[in-house]
Amino acid sequence: MNAIMTDFDFKRGSEPVPEKWEGFAELDRALAENRLTEYRIRKAWADPLNRRITIGVLTVIACVFAFLAGASFGLW
Repeated sequence: MNAIMTDFDFKRGSEPVPEKWEGFAELDRALAENRLTEYRIRKAWADPLNRRITIGVLTVIACVFAFLAGASFGLW
């Protein structure tokens, strides 16, 4: 098996990213600034259904944590 790969074109983070996606300027800027996770979280929070699901999941996690903490302290 020949796994030697040559002619890599690595781009450094300081180099400007070319404008490839003209319709996705915000996403392109997010990729260029390496903040794709923040972009996804903001887009998910902007959607009302995703916001409700997120709040519901965090509420369930907090309730489970509170139950386990209360059980460990002998409250019930």
